[in-house]
This record gives sequence, structure tokens and C-alpha cells, in this order.
Amino acid sequence: MTLKESIRRRQGEGRLPVLAEIKVRSPKEGDLLRGRNPVALAQAYAARPVAGISVVTEPEQFGGSVELLREVAAAVEVPVLRKDFVRDVAGLEETAAAGAAAILLVVSMTGRDAFVELHDAAQDLGLETLVEVHDAGELEWVRVQGLEPDVIGVNNRDIRVGEVDDGDVSLTEELARFVPHGWLVLSESAISGPDDARRARDAGADAVLVGTSILRAPDPGSAIDALAGVGWGPALTGLGQ
Repeated sequence: MTLKESIRRRQGEGRLPVLAEIKVRSPKEGDLLRGRNPVALAQAYAARPVAGISVVTEPEQFGGSVELLREVAAAVEVPVLRKDFVRDVAGLEETAAAGAAAILLVVSMTGRDAFVELHDAAQDLGLETLVEVHDAGELEWVRVQGLEPDVIGVNNRDIRVGEVDDGDVSLTEELARFVPHGWLVLSESAISGPDDARRARDAGADAVLVGTSILRAPDPGSAIDALAGVGWGPALTGLGQ
């Protein structure tokens, strides 16, 4: 099952689609695993009603690795997203070989011509693309280029500075209304619980990606259930429907 199909399936079940993230550490929060096995944690996530699992593979700031991605992808049956600063085709090939279903591509991290080539190469390799934007200008550029991202991501924090800023879902509320009809919208980061998830959903997000608040919860499984339980009723038809 593709990530897009999984998101729509969770919507059809009346749940808010959640991508639960495996992240070893963060510049702002420090150690997030606290001695837990990340692969076992991913399996626990996959046993809950998630739409997919995100694995942060960036090593210096976030402590990730491609090997971790490979281990998680082999251990779960839900779609797995690689979250990193991939800038070349070799990185895409590495991602596909590791078993990921989707790849994060950040508009601000790559030259514009190179980004178009990278996006097309990812889809040629069978990877779904999560194209991340941080402002209305980047979103408009993606539209004008005629790109067809599988998912458009709005990162409520600035990944360019290690997500150490104090963002909230107001950026999703600002940008989601400008996303072209038919595109799936993912609200990323700064989602501390069901109230933030509800705000993102009501703004037009089709799904949410949540890492730190799940990892820091006393019971990560219950935290996922609470987020998914925000719901996706028939009156809340997302921009991707």
C-alpha cells in the first residue's frame, strides 16, 4: 500500500491519518529514545492506527542513519517515509534500496532546477514524494513548475535551523488554504496533542506527522490513538479528496 492510499484509508475509517515518527534525538529536546529500541518502537507504532511511519535518518543533528531506516522498513508493513536532507540521485537510490515508500524533499534545501530533477528522479524510482514548503512563495513555485507531489508538507517549524524554533500549527492554517485542490496536505511538527491536530485538520490538512510529542508521551501508543481519534468525519472532506 502506498502512503497516499494509507492516508485515504485512514480517512475512510473516520480517523485522522497520523505519521508517527522515529527520531533518535533533536537539537531542541535532546535524547528522545531514552534507551528504547527504535525498531521495537516502530513496531508498536505500526500496531496502532497509523497511516505510516517517518524515520529521521539525518545523523549529525538527529542521530539517525540509513541502517535505521532499513531496519524499520523491514520490520513494519505500513508505508515508511525517509526524512532527511537528500540532495542527489544517489541519496534517492539509497532510500529506495532501504525499503522506504516515500522521501522528504525540502524546497528550500536544493536549487530550484536541481529540485525539479530530483523530484522527477524520485518518482521514477518508485518513491512517493513529500514536498516540504515553508511559505506561500515556495508553495506557488511548486504549483507553477507543474510538479505533482504525492503529498505537500507544511513544516510548522523550520527544519533549516534544526527545528529549534517555537512554531505552532498557525503556518498550516496560513498555507493549507492555498494548496491546489486534489493535493494531499501533511502538517508536520509542532503538534503537541489532539488540540493541535484538530487545528491542522480544520485548516485543511489531510494528515499530521508527529514525532516529539509521541516519543515523550508516557504511553506512545495511547498518544497515537488520541491523535487518530480526532477523527475525519464526512463533513471534513480534506483538500486531497
